[in-house]
Amino acid sequence: MSRIAKEPVNIPKDIEFNMSGLTLTLKGAKGSLSMDLNPEVSVEENDSILSFSPKSGSKFALAISGTTRALVANMVHGVSQGFEKKLELVGVGYRAQAQGKKLNLTLGFSHPVVYEVPEGVTIETPSQTEILVKGIDKQSVGQVAAEIRHFRPPEPYKGKGVRYADEHVVMKEAKKK
Repeated sequence: MSRIAKEPVNIPKDIEFNMSGLTLTLKGAKGSLSMDLNPEVSVEENDSILSFSPKSGSKFALAISGTTRALVANMVHGVSQGFEKKLELVGVGYRAQAQGKKLNLTLGFSHPVVYEVPEGVTIETPSQTEILVKGIDKQSVGQVAAEIRHFRPPEPYKGKGVRYADEHVVMKEAKKK
């Protein structure tokens, strides 16, 4: 059995848990998330503790039980506290400005880049060179941050571009004459 699936998921008191058929729904302070469970995984609830186990001994069932446990744990964290990714703009003249459901980026191109923010994700700009991506779904928060970073990834010579706040860019040495 998967080592990850062996560990149970604790559901706090302020989160409402509902399982109907193969659909799992969690409601918390930040919002609600639902997920369709794989039929190869059995989920048992005992005193607000969820346990995951494979229904068969197949390799797929063992793997998907650990994946399901990790996804449910991320859902519990998302509806209670939410997820956040911080991006930094490094470069002269690189700016970001959040305007409603749009993010205006000036990244050294001949045109401004306008990014439409999807549903369930909010973007804040505490300063012109910082972007905060927040939401309750870990996958969508990470995807939005990756799409924003993709507009101008950090280059290896000067380090200019959009990078994650905790990212370390390995710098290359310039060509010598």
